[in-house]
Amino acid sequence: MPYPYLQPLLEKNESKIVLLVMDGLGDIATTPEEKTALELASTPQMDRLAREGTLGQTIPIRYGITPGSGPAHLALFGYEPLEYVIGRGALSAAGINLPVSPGDIAARGNLCTLDKDGKISDRRAGRISQEDAAPVIELLDKVQIPGVEVNVRQVKEYRFVIVMRGQGLQPDLNDTDPQEVGVPPLEVQAQQPGAEKAAALMREWIEKATLALADQPVANGFLLRGFASDPGLPSFEDAYQLDAACIAEYPMYKGVSKLVGMEVLDLVGPGATGEFETARKEWQEHDFFFIHIKKTDSYGEDGNLKAKAGVIEEVDRALPILLDLKPDVLIITGDHSTPAHLRSHSWHPVPFLLWAPETHRTDLETSFSERKCARGGLGTFPAVETMSLALAHARRLQKFGA
Repeated sequence: MPYPYLQPLLEKNESKIVLLVMDGLGDIATTPEEKTALELASTPQMDRLAREGTLGQTIPIRYGITPGSGPAHLALFGYEPLEYVIGRGALSAAGINLPVSPGDIAARGNLCTLDKDGKISDRRAGRISQEDAAPVIELLDKVQIPGVEVNVRQVKEYRFVIVMRGQGLQPDLNDTDPQEVGVPPLEVQAQQPGAEKAAALMREWIEKATLALADQPVANGFLLRGFASDPGLPSFEDAYQLDAACIAEYPMYKGVSKLVGMEVLDLVGPGATGEFETARKEWQEHDFFFIHIKKTDSYGEDGNLKAKAGVIEEVDRALPILLDLKPDVLIITGDHSTPAHLRSHSWHPVPFLLWAPETHRTDLETSFSERKCARGGLGTFPAVETMSLALAHARRLQKFGA
């Protein structure tokens, strides 16, 4: 159970909590003059909330550790990421309702482009479209090997998930994605002695599947990451006595929410406006809303600082929809930093804004950015403390001790 010391302190009331996560929000400026995406963006709503509320910055895992999206979100939900380890495959499978039972192995896949020497020239196959990727992924689903059942399903665009079912399978396998171009995909190897059978079967499937894509013009290869099984996570509702809902466009974030027992809501429309309108529609049905914005991370990985700032501006323009609902606690943060300068996730602290008009303690900062958050009243703290702060400011925690 996440943070069992909270259990005797929990107190139900009618308060509403919103955790708004802009994926990969944090950025870096390498000179005093350079601007991050948050500093470049025009954010009058967030700046007002910063003036009225409190700022800080979080460490998703530990200092200097670059987090994946799964552990970074678990940390925000209050699950110690070094204790509750979960692979990307299980998250992706849960996000598209592909069952993963104990003993199954799931992995997240990317279609990629291989050159004539079998080396990776594009890790995402030119970000091939949903429509163009679908028949390629169907070819993968047709590949079967003796002794196991294999299911492959499209997740979104060039992303897919594979689930292998059989006897005696263990998911302790290395990724085949080397995270760079100009080299071939890595060979699957067992990371523990008990996973040798799974490694041999996965190598056999990969060999056949690679041949099946050999004639494809762009997506003629694939990379696998995050081999995992069902993690058996404790229930979010049991941990916090909150009826929680997830509002997200991308399946992986729906997956992590499902694995902790949140209800995943159907969107009424796309983008920040559609997600916030979904919260409005379901406002009376839940008391905790996790709302996820993906494109900040995508543009960070593309190195597109201007587009990342544009997504932040889009969220800011839509914020009045949420504010009109009068949440008791609104937290705006990221799961990790994805600096456009680095084109990848990074270890840098993540901006954090807490707005709870009845309970917050204001600081001296007047706008929302990395540099302002570094000086904010909340200081620098572990992301796993997010839920404790949310519950306390929603007056859902009683006093500890006499």
